[in-house]
Parts: sequence; structure tokens; C-alpha cells
Amino acid sequence: MTDTSNTRSDALAWVAGSDAPEKSALNLGFMALTDSASLIVAATQGFAQPYGLTLNLQRQASWAGLRDRLLSGELDAAQMLYGQVYGIDQGLGGPATEMAILMGLCQNGQAINLSQPLKQAGVTSAEALAARVRQGGAKLTFAQTFPTGTHAMWLYYWLAAQGIHPLEDVSTVVVPPSQMVAHLRAARIDGFCAGGPWGALAVEEDQGFTLATSQDIWADHPEKVLGVTREFAEQYPNTARALTMAVLEASRFIDESEENKRGTAQLISGSEYVDAPLSAIQPRFLGQYEDGLGHAWLDAHPLRFFAGGEVNMPWLSDGIWFLTQFRRWGLLKDDPDYLGIARRIHRLDLYRSAAEALGIAVPEQPMRTSTLLDGSVWDGSDPAGYARSFAIHARADGAAAIAL
Repeated sequence: MTDTSNTRSDALAWVAGSDAPEKSALNLGFMALTDSASLIVAATQGFAQPYGLTLNLQRQASWAGLRDRLLSGELDAAQMLYGQVYGIDQGLGGPATEMAILMGLCQNGQAINLSQPLKQAGVTSAEALAARVRQGGAKLTFAQTFPTGTHAMWLYYWLAAQGIHPLEDVSTVVVPPSQMVAHLRAARIDGFCAGGPWGALAVEEDQGFTLATSQDIWADHPEKVLGVTREFAEQYPNTARALTMAVLEASRFIDESEENKRGTAQLISGSEYVDAPLSAIQPRFLGQYEDGLGHAWLDAHPLRFFAGGEVNMPWLSDGIWFLTQFRRWGLLKDDPDYLGIARRIHRLDLYRSAAEALGIAVPEQPMRTSTLLDGSVWDGSDPAGYARSFAIHARADGAAAIAL
């Protein structure tokens, strides 16, 4: 573990002063996913107590259930899907509730898997999948984890990049991540997009194969965030800052060494956390991939939790990207105030204060530039134009918009 004695000393002095947390015991929601690691480490390995916090981890069965408990106040904060936060804020699929993002939790590490029957039929490439869809007949059914979540957006984006219209050429359903492999085994779905370890477990149990990773779509893409309601952030700003500091320290610890990653993988595999075999968690945690088609590689953009703070910075451009995809797929009927919404949701003030107190560099500019798999460049500068730039999108009449 990093020598954090100076930081801890500062934290204890801070807790004793006027910046002490207004609320010391927090219910922290998480899902049975590999990328919940930083929350589990923060809560169980001594990273929260120096900041005057006790974190009570509460595993959730579905993203919808997590949302409902956060909005009802049963949960104070939670691991959340980037797009989920924006969807709740914009009232997509339910009453609008203003939200806040305290920090990013991870990048990369999700996967698109196809079923064993498709593998046996020779549908083992993007080209073969597109050909299978063009043949017509019964539509293939793909699962994602939440209508406005990251997995829905990665799945739709990837399919569209292959010339497959995700709202017209295939069917999609919502399935909690931990149930993906069971649905694949029962032939209820032909494929899914979800976080680890469920893609690796499908390969391990010979129930399917990984056709694409989310980092194939967007290297170092935004994924999960530490989310709270805006009301919580405004009512308990010191608590929100303390929580951010604890999770930032845990994130830095995980990424510090392979030894720490191995230990973290062992910890989260436990029955009270991810409840999955270590063999399905640890390899991809370390960037070691096998796709179930005989290919193995060390991924250049593996699941990561810190990367010098680059992962944790709540980039405004990351959030705005999800709004552009909501617009693309008909979830938003008009162009919203893209930048204004992001500036309100992303609590850059709290993040900057927490990061600087820990000696973590904070970029001066809250936008970053990325190139996605179809060659499109995203930098947040023209979201309305970007949203309109795609050849495949929801029909103007809204008939093919995503069902929520």
C-alpha cells in the first residue's frame, strides 16, 4: 500500500475541523461487477475511516433497483452507469431527479458476447453477424443492463458501426448483469453487453464468446461513476468530498501494482460482493483476455481505476457524449443544453478539492478528445452536430426510439 501517512494526518486534522462530514455513516450501493472494486476496497480496507466515514456496502440486484433506492434515500451514494445518471436527471423512463457525479470510478472492461449456437453457426465475426442479420428471419435478441446505461449505448454504437440498426434489425431486452450467463444458457438471448466478470464467465462456462470489448469501441471510455442526488451533494458537501477522497485513495491503491490488483480481485470475488469464480475475475482485471475463439491477448486498454487521476476526472465531454447518443436514438426529441446540463451534474468543485488535497493532478480543461471505432472524433465541442452526424439513428417519427 502507498505510504499515505501525510495524507491521513491531514485528513484527521480536516475531520476535526469545520469541514467534518455532516453525515458519517453512508449506505453505499454497488452491483455484482468487477468494476465495483474501488468502492469495496474503500469500504473494507481502511480508506474511509480517516475521513470520518463508515461505508455500509449494499449490493443491489439490478440497476433499476439501485436507482429506486438511491432516489428514495435508502442509499446515500452508489456505483452508477454514466448514462444512467444522465437518464435519471433528464426524466427518461421516470420522474426527473437532479443528479450529481462526484468522480469517475473506472474505464474500459465491458464486453459484447455472443451465444454458443451462433458460434457453432459460424457467426464469429462482425461481418458474419451483419450477414446473419441481413438474411432476415427471426430477429436476434441482445441484452443490455439498463435502457440509458453504458451497455445499451456501447451495444447500439457497435451494432450501428457494423451497419446493423439496433432499434430495427435486432431486438433488445434489459437483463441484470449477473443474470446474463443464465439467460444465454437458457437461449433467451443471442448475446449481451455487460461488465465483468460476466463476459469472461460465459467464455469459461462455454456458453459463448467475446466478439468485442468496450475498449474496442472507445479506448479508455467512461464507464461507472460515483453518483448521488443533487440534493445529497448540496445538503452534505463535506460528506461528498470525504467520500470522494476515500474512493480516490482506494482507486489509486488498486492501480498501484499487480500485487494490489491480484489482492483486490481475490477480495471482490467473495460471496458478499461479486460472488463469482476468481478465474473469471482476475485475468481480465489484469488485462489478460481470452475470447473463447482461441485468441488470447494482453489488452492495451484494460479495466483501470486511477491512471494518475485520468479515470476519476469527471470530464464534461464524457457526460455530454451520452446526451448525444440519447438524441441519436430518439430518447431526447430535441437538442438539450448539452454543456449546461453537464456543468450542473458534474461536481467539478468537489472533485477538484478532493483530488488536490490528495496531490492528484486535475486537468485545467474539463474536455478530452477521443476517436471511436468508426473513426468519429469526439471532443465535446459540437454535440448537436455530432448527434446528427451518424447515418444510422432513430427515425424522425420516433417509431423506432428505444422503449423505456
